[in-house]
Amino acid sequence: MKIKTILGLVALSSLTLSCGGEKKEETSTTETSEKTTETDHHSGATNVNKIHYKDEKHLQNIKQITFGGDNAEAYWSFDDSKLVSQITNPAWGIECDQIFIVDPNETYESKQAKMVSTGKGRTTCSYFMPGDTTILYASTHLGNEACPPKPEKRTDGKYVWPIYPDFDIFVADLEGNIIKQLTDGKGYDAEATVSAQGDKIVFTSTRTGDLELFTMDIDGSNVKQITFDLGYDGGAFFSPDGTKLIFRSSRPKSEEDVKEYKELLAQGLVKPTDMELYVCNVDGSNLHQITHLGGANWAPFYHPSGNKIIFSSNHASEKGYPFNLYMVNEDGTGEVEQITYDGVFDSFPMFSYDGKKLIFSSNRNNNGTHDTNLFVADWVD
Repeated sequence: MKIKTILGLVALSSLTLSCGGEKKEETSTTETSEKTTETDHHSGATNVNKIHYKDEKHLQNIKQITFGGDNAEAYWSFDDSKLVSQITNPAWGIECDQIFIVDPNETYESKQAKMVSTGKGRTTCSYFMPGDTTILYASTHLGNEACPPKPEKRTDGKYVWPIYPDFDIFVADLEGNIIKQLTDGKGYDAEATVSAQGDKIVFTSTRTGDLELFTMDIDGSNVKQITFDLGYDGGAFFSPDGTKLIFRSSRPKSEEDVKEYKELLAQGLVKPTDMELYVCNVDGSNLHQITHLGGANWAPFYHPSGNKIIFSSNHASEKGYPFNLYMVNEDGTGEVEQITYDGVFDSFPMFSYDGKKLIFSSNRNNNGTHDTNLFVADWVD
């Protein structure tokens, strides 16, 4: 799910997303700049213009890749040489999320990344296919080439995500040519990711009336429903060995929450402020909840060992933010370890396939704007 929508969780505290902030000089990969504009969790001082907080012991040699706009959901190619990301950046003439190829060894402060989507509609959730010569992503462009409208501000104060029914999943080459359409049914099909084994895809769909997880073979055949309980099941990723799935879910329980969920879904909306993490086998068996933290716990990804999960959460926040990265054992046991210490927003973590690097999106070092940028770090266990 795109960065503009999740930052609406932060908007519960009246923070809204804007673009086009002043460009910044890249700070050192291990030190921090002297400019300060937000709260440091530990010292109480104000400083967002940091690229690395002192307690982030698992991250070394952090490098900022993008500088301005909304840069989210960057995921590695199988050979770890490239990233594919959805980006909105008015400075590039991109007013609605589109898909770009990003080189993790470059910086995009004075140049533009390569767009590989059509430039039409809105796109989301891109991922490399086996062989790294093609990608998949979801797009609304067949339903309407214009950027779809955002939900109107609700009079009841509830924050909601739009579930655009025009989203379908496509495969494109690295020149931006669509070579295959994987879904064409009525309703929302998006949030697709690929197994490290290169044999399966998992995605979220409303094709059976609720937001459920489905798998399909890499060519789009053999579609199977994996989850069946009421609630928004989404943002799924495979375990390193391809045998399990980790995902987020809202799972309303009370009569009031169920009623609200169904009413919003009928309007193409969901309320994402209460989500926990679940694990199941790739066929849907042995499904179980692994976090019970409260708040919004989402954007999970397996640690290379397959024994832990890194994820984004605001469960320790009093005002709905900050969101930081945390680590939990795959079975939910033990202590939840905090990984990042940003004052506003860290999310969308993905380990490189060799396990040596972590890519994530963050509001750090943004001169007090709402720009969300991509950062890459060496991972230290």
